[in-house]
Amino acid sequence: MTKPLFPATFVALPQGYEEERAPFYLATEEYLAMHFPEGNYLFTWQLSPTVVMGRHQDAQLEIDQNFCRAEGIDIIRRKSGGGSVYADKGNIMTSLITGEGSVEQLFKEYAQGMASCLNALGARVEVSGRNDIVLAGGGKICGNAFYHLANRNIVHGTMLYDTDTRLMSGALTPERAKLLSKGVKSVQSRVSLLKDTLTGIGIEELRHHIRTYLTDNTLVLNETDIRAIREIEATYYDEQFLRGKSTCHTSAPMCQARIEGCGTLTLRFELEGGTIKQVMLNGDYFELDDASALFNNALAGCPFTKEALRRHITEHTPYRAIRGLNANALCSLLEKLFE
Repeated sequence: MTKPLFPATFVALPQGYEEERAPFYLATEEYLAMHFPEGNYLFTWQLSPTVVMGRHQDAQLEIDQNFCRAEGIDIIRRKSGGGSVYADKGNIMTSLITGEGSVEQLFKEYAQGMASCLNALGARVEVSGRNDIVLAGGGKICGNAFYHLANRNIVHGTMLYDTDTRLMSGALTPERAKLLSKGVKSVQSRVSLLKDTLTGIGIEELRHHIRTYLTDNTLVLNETDIRAIREIEATYYDEQFLRGKSTCHTSAPMCQARIEGCGTLTLRFELEGGTIKQVMLNGDYFELDDASALFNNALAGCPFTKEALRRHITEHTPYRAIRGLNANALCSLLEKLFE
Protein backbone atom coordinates (compact mmCIF):
# COMPACT_ATOMS: atom_id res chain seq x y z
CA MET A 1 0.00 0.00 0.00
CA THR A 2 1.31 3.47 -0.93
CA LYS A 3 2.34 5.55 2.06
CA PRO A 4 0.11 8.61 2.61
CA LEU A 5 1.69 11.96 1.74
CA PHE A 6 1.03 13.38 5.19
CA PRO A 7 2.38 13.62 7.78
CA ALA A 8 5.64 14.28 5.93
CA THR A 9 9.13 15.11 7.16
CA PHE A 10 9.75 18.85 7.49
CA VAL A 11 12.99 20.07 5.90
CA ALA A 12 14.79 22.88 7.75
CA LEU A 13 17.50 24.93 6.06
CA PRO A 14 20.55 26.14 7.97
CA GLN A 15 20.28 29.63 9.44
CA GLY A 16 20.84 32.40 6.90
CA TYR A 17 19.06 30.90 3.89
CA GLU A 18 15.73 32.71 4.12
CA GLU A 19 16.51 35.42 1.53
CA GLU A 20 17.51 33.35 -1.51
CA ARG A 21 16.25 33.67 -5.08
CA ALA A 22 13.71 31.12 -6.29
CA PRO A 23 16.22 28.81 -8.07
CA PHE A 24 17.88 28.01 -4.73
CA TYR A 25 14.65 26.58 -3.33
CA LEU A 26 13.75 24.80 -6.57
CA ALA A 27 17.23 23.26 -6.53
CA THR A 28 16.63 22.17 -2.93
CA GLU A 29 13.61 20.20 -4.14
CA GLU A 30 15.72 18.42 -6.75
CA TYR A 31 18.48 17.71 -4.25
CA LEU A 32 16.04 16.12 -1.81
CA ALA A 33 14.49 14.06 -4.60
CA MET A 34 17.88 12.75 -5.72
CA HIS A 35 19.51 12.14 -2.33
CA PHE A 36 16.64 11.27 0.02
CA PRO A 37 14.74 8.58 -1.88
CA GLU A 38 12.65 7.28 1.00
CA GLY A 39 9.70 9.13 2.48
CA ASN A 40 7.92 12.40 1.80
CA TYR A 41 9.50 15.79 2.53
CA LEU A 42 7.91 19.22 2.92
CA PHE A 43 9.37 22.71 3.31
CA THR A 44 8.13 26.28 2.88
CA TRP A 45 9.86 29.40 1.60
CA GLN A 46 9.25 33.04 0.67
CA LEU A 47 10.53 35.34 -2.05
CA SER A 48 11.17 38.97 -2.83
CA PRO A 49 9.00 40.07 -5.80
CA THR A 50 9.45 37.34 -8.44
CA VAL A 51 7.69 35.94 -11.51
CA VAL A 52 8.13 32.17 -11.79
CA MET A 53 7.36 30.90 -15.30
CA GLY A 54 6.25 27.37 -16.15
CA ARG A 55 8.79 25.31 -18.09
CA HIS A 56 7.02 25.52 -21.45
CA GLN A 57 5.80 29.10 -21.38
CA ASP A 58 6.70 31.88 -23.77
CA ALA A 59 7.87 34.86 -21.71
CA GLN A 60 6.80 37.31 -24.43
CA LEU A 61 3.18 36.15 -24.08
CA GLU A 62 3.04 35.73 -20.32
CA ILE A 63 5.10 38.51 -18.75
CA ASP A 64 5.46 42.28 -19.10
CA GLN A 65 9.25 42.18 -19.00
CA ASN A 66 9.67 45.96 -19.20
CA PHE A 67 7.39 46.39 -16.18
CA CYS A 68 9.32 43.74 -14.25
CA ARG A 69 12.66 45.38 -15.01
CA ALA A 70 11.36 48.82 -13.99
CA GLU A 71 9.94 47.48 -10.70
CA GLY A 72 12.88 45.22 -9.84
CA ILE A 73 10.84 42.01 -10.15
CA ASP A 74 12.98 38.89 -10.61
CA ILE A 75 12.07 36.59 -13.52
CA ILE A 76 12.97 32.90 -13.44
CA ARG A 77 11.77 29.67 -15.05
CA ARG A 78 11.01 26.47 -13.15
CA LYS A 79 11.33 22.93 -14.50
CA SER A 80 7.69 22.02 -13.87
CA GLY A 81 4.81 22.83 -16.19
CA GLY A 82 1.83 25.03 -15.44
CA GLY A 83 1.37 28.78 -15.61
CA SER A 84 3.36 31.81 -14.51
CA VAL A 85 2.91 33.01 -10.93
CA TYR A 86 3.85 36.23 -9.18
CA ALA A 87 5.22 35.82 -5.64
CA ASP A 88 6.41 38.20 -2.94
CA LYS A 89 6.69 38.22 0.85
CA GLY A 90 2.91 37.90 1.06
CA ASN A 91 3.10 34.41 -0.44
CA ILE A 92 4.04 31.12 1.18
CA MET A 93 5.70 28.78 -1.30
CA THR A 94 5.36 25.09 -0.46
CA SER A 95 7.46 22.19 -1.75
CA LEU A 96 6.59 18.51 -1.34
CA ILE A 97 8.89 15.70 -2.49
CA THR A 98 7.28 12.27 -2.77
CA GLY A 99 7.92 8.81 -4.16
CA GLU A 100 6.47 7.26 -7.30
CA GLY A 101 2.75 7.20 -7.91
CA SER A 102 -0.15 8.34 -10.05
CA VAL A 103 0.07 12.06 -10.80
CA GLU A 104 -3.71 12.43 -10.51
CA GLN A 105 -3.75 10.74 -7.10
CA LEU A 106 -0.73 12.75 -5.98
CA PHE A 107 -2.32 16.07 -6.92
CA LYS A 108 -5.60 15.07 -5.32
CA GLU A 109 -4.04 14.00 -2.01
CA TYR A 110 -1.74 17.03 -1.85
CA ALA A 111 -4.51 19.52 -2.59
CA GLN A 112 -6.90 17.87 -0.15
CA GLY A 113 -4.22 17.84 2.56
CA MET A 114 -3.47 21.53 2.05
CA ALA A 115 -7.17 22.40 1.97
CA SER A 116 -7.69 20.47 5.21
CA CYS A 117 -4.77 22.37 6.75
CA LEU A 118 -6.39 25.71 5.89
CA ASN A 119 -9.87 24.61 6.93
CA ALA A 120 -8.45 23.73 10.35
CA LEU A 121 -7.68 27.45 10.78
CA GLY A 122 -11.18 28.49 9.75
CA ALA A 123 -10.58 29.25 6.08
CA ARG A 124 -13.41 27.75 4.03
CA VAL A 125 -11.54 26.42 1.02
CA GLU A 126 -12.07 23.71 -1.56
CA VAL A 127 -10.12 22.02 -4.35
CA SER A 128 -11.02 23.30 -7.82
CA GLY A 129 -10.00 22.63 -11.41
CA ARG A 130 -6.84 20.77 -12.33
CA ASN A 131 -4.52 22.16 -9.64
CA ASP A 132 -6.10 25.02 -7.63
CA ILE A 133 -7.39 25.64 -4.12
CA VAL A 134 -10.06 28.33 -3.89
CA LEU A 135 -12.07 30.03 -1.17
CA ALA A 136 -15.61 28.69 -1.03
CA GLY A 137 -17.55 31.13 -3.19
CA GLY A 138 -14.41 33.19 -3.82
CA GLY A 139 -11.21 33.31 -5.83
CA LYS A 140 -8.05 31.26 -6.10
CA ILE A 141 -5.67 31.28 -3.14
CA CYS A 142 -3.33 28.42 -4.04
CA GLY A 143 -2.03 27.14 -7.39
CA ASN A 144 0.13 24.03 -7.69
CA ALA A 145 2.43 22.37 -10.21
CA PHE A 146 4.37 19.10 -10.38
CA TYR A 147 7.72 17.94 -11.70
CA HIS A 148 8.59 14.28 -12.26
CA LEU A 149 12.08 12.89 -11.68
CA ALA A 150 13.22 9.26 -11.82
CA ASN A 151 11.24 7.42 -9.13
CA ARG A 152 10.26 10.71 -7.45
CA ASN A 153 7.68 13.48 -7.82
CA ILE A 154 7.82 17.11 -6.74
CA VAL A 155 4.70 19.19 -6.08
CA HIS A 156 5.11 22.87 -5.39
CA GLY A 157 2.50 25.50 -4.70
CA THR A 158 2.00 29.23 -4.20
CA MET A 159 -0.27 30.14 -1.28
CA LEU A 160 -1.60 33.69 -1.45
CA TYR A 161 -1.85 35.20 2.03
CA ASP A 162 -1.33 38.79 0.85
CA THR A 163 0.32 40.49 -2.13
CA ASP A 164 1.00 43.75 -3.91
CA THR A 165 -1.84 43.52 -6.44
CA ARG A 166 -0.41 46.37 -8.53
CA LEU A 167 2.81 44.46 -9.09
CA MET A 168 0.98 41.18 -9.67
CA SER A 169 -1.35 42.66 -12.28
CA GLY A 170 1.46 44.58 -13.97
CA ALA A 171 3.90 41.68 -14.12
CA LEU A 172 1.59 39.00 -15.51
CA THR A 173 -0.05 39.27 -18.90
CA PRO A 174 -1.93 35.97 -19.35
CA GLU A 175 -2.87 35.24 -22.93
CA ARG A 176 -6.30 36.34 -24.12
CA ALA A 177 -7.53 32.77 -24.67
CA LYS A 178 -7.12 31.99 -20.95
CA LEU A 179 -8.92 35.18 -19.90
CA LEU A 180 -11.83 34.54 -22.25
CA SER A 181 -12.14 30.88 -21.23
CA LYS A 182 -12.45 31.88 -17.58
CA GLY A 183 -14.72 34.85 -18.27
CA VAL A 184 -12.52 37.29 -16.37
CA LYS A 185 -11.03 40.69 -17.01
CA SER A 186 -7.78 40.68 -15.09
CA VAL A 187 -5.32 38.66 -13.04
CA GLN A 188 -6.46 40.41 -9.88
CA SER A 189 -10.12 39.41 -10.36
CA ARG A 190 -9.24 35.70 -10.28
CA VAL A 191 -7.52 35.65 -6.89
CA SER A 192 -8.39 36.13 -3.23
CA LEU A 193 -6.27 36.81 -0.16
CA LEU A 194 -6.13 34.49 2.84
CA LYS A 195 -5.54 37.41 5.20
CA ASP A 196 -9.11 38.54 4.51
CA THR A 197 -10.55 35.29 5.85
CA LEU A 198 -7.96 34.26 8.48
CA THR A 199 -8.79 36.97 11.00
CA GLY A 200 -6.01 37.58 13.50
CA ILE A 201 -3.62 35.04 11.95
CA GLY A 202 -0.39 36.44 10.51
CA ILE A 203 1.67 34.93 7.74
CA GLU A 204 4.34 33.54 10.10
CA GLU A 205 1.65 31.89 12.19
CA LEU A 206 0.15 30.40 9.03
CA ARG A 207 3.55 29.14 7.93
CA HIS A 208 4.09 27.52 11.35
CA HIS A 209 0.62 25.94 11.18
CA ILE A 210 1.43 24.32 7.81
CA ARG A 211 4.54 22.79 9.37
CA THR A 212 2.82 21.44 12.50
CA TYR A 213 -0.32 20.24 10.67
CA LEU A 214 1.35 18.44 7.75
CA THR A 215 4.65 17.15 9.23
CA ASP A 216 5.65 15.14 12.30
CA ASN A 217 9.48 15.15 12.26
CA THR A 218 12.34 17.31 10.99
CA LEU A 219 15.36 16.89 8.71
CA VAL A 220 17.98 19.65 9.09
CA LEU A 221 20.19 20.23 6.05
CA ASN A 222 23.86 21.12 6.56
CA GLU A 223 26.48 23.11 4.63
CA THR A 224 27.52 20.03 2.64
CA ASP A 225 23.93 19.79 1.43
CA ILE A 226 23.94 23.50 0.58
CA ARG A 227 27.06 23.16 -1.60
CA ALA A 228 25.37 20.41 -3.61
CA ILE A 229 22.19 22.50 -3.89
CA ARG A 230 24.23 25.43 -5.27
CA GLU A 231 25.48 23.22 -8.12
CA ILE A 232 21.90 22.37 -9.11
CA GLU A 233 20.84 26.00 -8.68
CA ALA A 234 23.30 27.07 -11.38
CA THR A 235 21.32 25.13 -14.02
CA TYR A 236 18.37 27.51 -13.53
CA TYR A 237 20.47 30.47 -14.66
CA ASP A 238 21.43 28.92 -18.00
CA GLU A 239 20.49 31.52 -20.64
CA GLN A 240 18.93 29.03 -23.03
CA PHE A 241 16.78 27.55 -20.25
CA LEU A 242 15.67 31.01 -19.06
CA ARG A 243 14.86 32.13 -22.59
CA GLY A 244 12.82 29.05 -23.46
CA LYS A 245 11.20 28.54 -26.86
CA SER A 246 9.33 31.49 -28.27
CA THR A 247 6.25 31.12 -30.47
CA CYS A 248 6.31 34.82 -31.43
CA HIS A 249 7.64 36.50 -34.57
CA THR A 250 7.53 33.48 -36.83
CA SER A 251 5.73 32.65 -40.04
CA ALA A 252 5.79 28.92 -39.30
CA PRO A 253 2.35 27.27 -39.14
CA MET A 254 1.02 27.55 -35.60
CA CYS A 255 -2.13 26.61 -33.71
CA GLN A 256 -3.16 27.39 -30.15
CA ALA A 257 -6.07 26.57 -27.88
CA ARG A 258 -6.99 26.33 -24.23
CA ILE A 259 -8.15 22.76 -23.64
CA GLU A 260 -10.31 22.03 -20.62
CA GLY A 261 -8.44 19.92 -18.07
CA CYS A 262 -5.17 20.33 -19.97
CA GLY A 263 -4.35 24.03 -20.21
CA THR A 264 -3.07 26.22 -23.01
CA LEU A 265 -1.17 24.37 -25.75
CA THR A 266 0.64 26.02 -28.66
CA LEU A 267 2.13 23.94 -31.48
CA ARG A 268 4.45 25.42 -34.11
CA PHE A 269 5.68 23.44 -37.11
CA GLU A 270 8.93 23.78 -39.02
CA LEU A 271 8.36 22.43 -42.52
CA GLU A 272 10.65 21.15 -45.23
CA GLY A 273 8.69 21.10 -48.45
CA GLY A 274 5.36 19.60 -47.53
CA THR A 275 6.74 17.53 -44.66
CA ILE A 276 7.05 18.29 -40.95
CA LYS A 277 10.69 18.68 -39.92
CA GLN A 278 10.20 19.71 -36.27
CA VAL A 279 7.40 20.40 -33.78
CA MET A 280 7.80 23.05 -31.06
CA LEU A 281 5.49 23.19 -28.03
CA ASN A 282 4.63 25.98 -25.58
CA GLY A 283 1.95 26.37 -22.94
CA ASP A 284 0.98 25.95 -19.30
CA TYR A 285 0.33 22.22 -19.59
CA PHE A 286 1.78 19.55 -17.29
CA GLU A 287 4.03 16.85 -18.73
CA LEU A 288 3.64 13.17 -17.86
CA ASP A 289 6.52 12.30 -20.19
CA ASP A 290 8.89 14.18 -22.52
CA ALA A 291 6.26 15.89 -24.70
CA SER A 292 8.74 17.41 -27.14
CA ALA A 293 10.35 14.03 -27.79
CA LEU A 294 7.05 12.17 -28.20
CA PHE A 295 5.55 14.81 -30.52
CA ASN A 296 8.65 14.92 -32.70
CA ASN A 297 8.94 11.13 -32.81
CA ALA A 298 5.29 10.94 -33.86
CA LEU A 299 5.13 13.82 -36.36
CA ALA A 300 8.61 14.47 -37.79
CA GLY A 301 8.53 13.21 -41.38
CA CYS A 302 4.73 13.31 -41.48
CA PRO A 303 3.16 14.99 -44.53
CA PHE A 304 1.63 18.32 -43.49
CA THR A 305 -1.97 17.37 -44.23
CA LYS A 306 -5.00 17.02 -41.97
CA GLU A 307 -5.41 13.33 -42.79
CA ALA A 308 -1.75 12.43 -42.25
CA LEU A 309 -1.59 14.28 -38.92
CA ARG A 310 -4.67 12.47 -37.62
CA ARG A 311 -3.24 9.11 -38.73
CA HIS A 312 0.12 9.71 -37.04
CA ILE A 313 -1.56 10.86 -33.84
CA THR A 314 -3.74 7.75 -33.73
CA GLU A 315 -0.77 5.45 -34.39
CA HIS A 316 1.85 7.09 -32.13
CA THR A 317 -0.32 8.65 -29.35
CA PRO A 318 1.94 11.66 -28.52
CA TYR A 319 -0.91 13.20 -26.49
CA ARG A 320 -0.20 10.75 -23.64
CA ALA A 321 2.79 12.94 -22.69
CA ILE A 322 0.49 15.78 -21.54
CA ARG A 323 -1.91 15.63 -18.62
CA GLY A 324 -5.54 16.04 -19.66
CA LEU A 325 -4.90 15.82 -23.42
CA ASN A 326 -6.57 13.21 -25.62
CA ALA A 327 -6.64 12.29 -29.29
CA ASN A 328 -9.86 14.15 -30.13
CA ALA A 329 -8.76 17.38 -28.45
CA LEU A 330 -5.37 17.28 -30.16
CA CYS A 331 -6.86 16.55 -33.58
CA SER A 332 -9.38 19.38 -33.14
CA LEU A 333 -6.51 21.75 -32.32
CA LEU A 334 -4.50 20.67 -35.37
CA GLU A 335 -7.49 21.15 -37.66
CA LYS A 336 -7.15 24.90 -36.98
CA LEU A 337 -4.01 24.78 -39.14
CA PHE A 338 -6.12 24.11 -42.20
CA GLU A 339 -9.02 26.50 -41.62
